[in-house]
Amino acid sequence: MRLGPWLVIRGTAIMGILMILVIRSLISMPVLASASDEAPAVSENSDPSASWNTSDCHVSSKFPPTILQWCAPITQYAESAGLSPNLIAAVMLQESGGKPAAYSASGAVGLMQVMPRDGIAASFTCANGPCFANRPSMQELFDPDFNIQYGVRMLAGLFSRTQSLREALKAYGPMSVGYYYADKVLAIFERYQD
Repeated sequence: MRLGPWLVIRGTAIMGILMILVIRSLISMPVLASASDEAPAVSENSDPSASWNTSDCHVSSKFPPTILQWCAPITQYAESAGLSPNLIAAVMLQESGGKPAAYSASGAVGLMQVMPRDGIAASFTCANGPCFANRPSMQELFDPDFNIQYGVRMLAGLFSRTQSLREALKAYGPMSVGYYYADKVLAIFERYQD
């Protein structure tokens, strides 16, 4: 009796169900007001300090410069959402390494690697239609300030529902890796504390 293919099919079905549940929870999150459709594309060499006061930084100085350059907006949005700026910096380090033009193979965009409504992400369908139809566009998410604000709000919403950073990070990260992503971000968070 060969069980190999049945185990693969069963595992795939279970992962599909889990994916649908996570996507449904993300879809029901409140959406931020969209930035103008005329938002300019931001290059990796943009200078975020031009519009932020660097004295407003509450991110550990142990983070690399690629993350620290986003310190003021990380601090502002994290603290306004009741999250640690170091946690947001850890997510950003894991997700994009601080590169605002980051674009993943799955279609996630920007510093916080948020799935947009367009691009590759538009091909993901759920029971009620496109999974990310209520999300911002790629153009909006390539704006570093908007991306940080939106990613922080997503994570804060997940934390509000689960009351657990580990569970919130599990839902924020890739769906097929269990707690691997959450544990990796939490390890970065611990490693970079002052």
